[in-house]
Amino acid sequence: MIKKILLVLGILLAIPLVTALFVKQDYEVETQVVIQQPAQVVFDYIRFLGNQDNFSVWAAMDPNMQKSYRGVDGTVGFVSAWQSDNPDVGSGEQEIKAIKEAERIDFELRFYQPFEAVSPAYMTTEAIAPDQTRVSWGFAGHMPYPMNLMLLLMDVEAIIAADLQQGLDNLKLILEAPPAQGAG
Repeated sequence: MIKKILLVLGILLAIPLVTALFVKQDYEVETQVVIQQPAQVVFDYIRFLGNQDNFSVWAAMDPNMQKSYRGVDGTVGFVSAWQSDNPDVGSGEQEIKAIKEAERIDFELRFYQPFEAVSPAYMTTEAIAPDQTRVSWGFAGHMPYPMNLMLLLMDVEAIIAADLQQGLDNLKLILEAPPAQGAG
């Protein structure tokens, strides 16, 4: 009887592990928004990682997170680090890896808590009219075996895409806001 119970338990444990062998480990997400501003104006704003605090969903999750910076913001090699007790924010850092002026900025996100991962991300700007810019925000991730089983249980791509899209929608509101008028 004990052998049968152990056999059943072994099979129950083996099923998800075997299933995870056939589940993808990598995923990519990209979202877009059109902003009523010239491409250079938009790029000059997004090239600074410090400005992400104004539009990123993750920055808003914990207004008390500790932040630190190394280097010159808006240049290759600049690092923005964060530390939060909120498990949805955790700790990590983001580094500017490459800049193609007025077109693209590439980042590397290094997550330390609540899990360790390194993920590439990017933002691009494309002029679609003199005062209209398409902004794309992309992110790639990797979930190693057997954690990749989570990709079956929850739609990680949709969750990240929703957060990126909300960030882009926030960016659109910021950059399309009329200039503040002084008291006259």
